[in-house]
Amino acid sequence: MDLLMKITRIDRFLVVFIGISGCFSVLFGAWLSHAAQGLIAEQMHRVQVAHQYQMLHTLALLAVVVWYRIDNSKLLLFSALSFTAGIMLFSGSLYLKSFFSITGISNLAPFGGILLALAWLLLIFVGKNKL
Repeated sequence: MDLLMKITRIDRFLVVFIGISGCFSVLFGAWLSHAAQGLIAEQMHRVQVAHQYQMLHTLALLAVVVWYRIDNSKLLLFSALSFTAGIMLFSGSLYLKSFFSITGISNLAPFGGILLALAWLLLIFVGKNKL
């Protein structure tokens, strides 16, 4: 399989992930506004933070993927993949801890946060080299 086919598959995966993450961001937002009264304050705060980070970084990921389609920079691809993994690890672990009381999973949140920060830092290098 040649490199172009692999890149096309990654590109498709990222677009599908953006759609799913964006959809769930809207659904979690609606749920938080209308049905989250059963959560204790700590759970509510954790879910709100996870939701906020998921929505913000999904939009950032969308922008990076659009930019990547214009300029096939490896740094943009690494940034997009870091955003994706960061969203899954940071927000995903906070959701799982809040909804299913899986306590050990929250240890993944800092790694997700580091990946989100790395994704932003990679954009510095893209901007420095391209703009």
